[in-house]
Amino acid sequence: MTGETTQAGEKLGPLRLTLGTTKRHILVYYFASVTSLILFTFAPQAQPFVLTELLGIAESEQGVLSGNVALFAEIVILASIGVWGVLSDRLGRRVVFGAGFLLMGLGLYLTATVDSVLTLYLYRGVFAVGAAAVTTMLATVIADYVVDEDRGKGTGIGGVGNGLGALITVFVLLRLPDIFEGGGSSAIEAARRTYLIAAAVGLVTAIVLWAGLKGRTQLQKEQKKPWQVRVREGVFAARDPGVALAYAAAFVSRGDFAVVGTFFTLWVTTYGTTEAGLSTAEALAAGGAVIGISQGIVLLSAPLFGVMADRLNRVTNVLIALAISGVGYGSTILVDDPLGGMIYLSATLIGLGEISGLIASGVLIAQQAPRDIRGSVIGVFSFCGAVGVMTATGVGGQLFDNWRPQGPFVLFSLFSFVVLLWGLSIRSKVVPRNEEIDFPSGH
Repeated sequence: MTGETTQAGEKLGPLRLTLGTTKRHILVYYFASVTSLILFTFAPQAQPFVLTELLGIAESEQGVLSGNVALFAEIVILASIGVWGVLSDRLGRRVVFGAGFLLMGLGLYLTATVDSVLTLYLYRGVFAVGAAAVTTMLATVIADYVVDEDRGKGTGIGGVGNGLGALITVFVLLRLPDIFEGGGSSAIEAARRTYLIAAAVGLVTAIVLWAGLKGRTQLQKEQKKPWQVRVREGVFAARDPGVALAYAAAFVSRGDFAVVGTFFTLWVTTYGTTEAGLSTAEALAAGGAVIGISQGIVLLSAPLFGVMADRLNRVTNVLIALAISGVGYGSTILVDDPLGGMIYLSATLIGLGEISGLIASGVLIAQQAPRDIRGSVIGVFSFCGAVGVMTATGVGGQLFDNWRPQGPFVLFSLFSFVVLLWGLSIRSKVVPRNEEIDFPSGH
């Protein structure tokens, strides 16, 4: 927690907003927190259907290919995410946020026409450029709009939005191929219609953000430093142990999210079609049900973890999240049948670990990032998260195919415990950063 209370303006329920931020601004942000998770969750979880029905990839090859596609996407994110953070400090959050959704929608629209592995890589790359922008803005805008003392609650409400978005994907979007096939569409037509609907979500969100978010602040208008300098400032901010711990926690929490998104549904889908005699659409729906449990836990527990982030020392909160994540992801090693009852216990623990890590790391970096380079610092924070995703998908794909499906989950369980031990060793060295409010020049 910081040592002084920042000056606040309007309120939205329990949240005190920074001066110049209106209820409209924060509500538009929360709308984006829902739709972003719809798209983030849909892209990897619908991919097994694309691989099987549109490209005809053998199931024995899908683990490595899924990991490689996700790895390529993360390389694209790594190349662009820091630049998006810097651009947001100069052009304003609204431009970057809206552009990100527009690019994600375009990537999904193009995926509906995929006809080769090469085009799958290309279109996922387009989606990834947009995802980099959106990921950075989700962390940056909440830090801009809610005073530090209430950011835990503000991030927790965003976590509820994330949970809603993931559940919409699981119980609506991922069931559309089965519904369309039941209505007489071919598997190819069902996949394409589903992807077009998802693309429309990206387009609508971009329009809403451009119309409803706050414009550039005076501080952003005055930014004149070259982007290379601002990236360097974001990197060297890690000399603050609190920033360094947040960067490491981002690696783990984003990797956790990627493991669930890339391999949970693939695990259930592959098992369902090879061992349980299910069709691809039926297995995808079964995988969605397991993800639904995990994301339901996210929805219910996000407010609790948000309140914890405001009431506990924020380093302590990160350490608690790492412990939950380590136990939850490690528990998958005990699961032999991903369609059996044990998977639901693991899904519950994984949901708790996933949301607690995302909230705790996001609130810590918002507390420690200097306001004049906040976009740059959170850009590096997001970059570290992208490295986590790249590790999860690259190494995880190999473990999935060559060891066991639980391999990616066990890997990130180990990472959680390593960062937990390091965090315990530096906990006393983290000094909360006090902030002043950046007065806006207009909306």
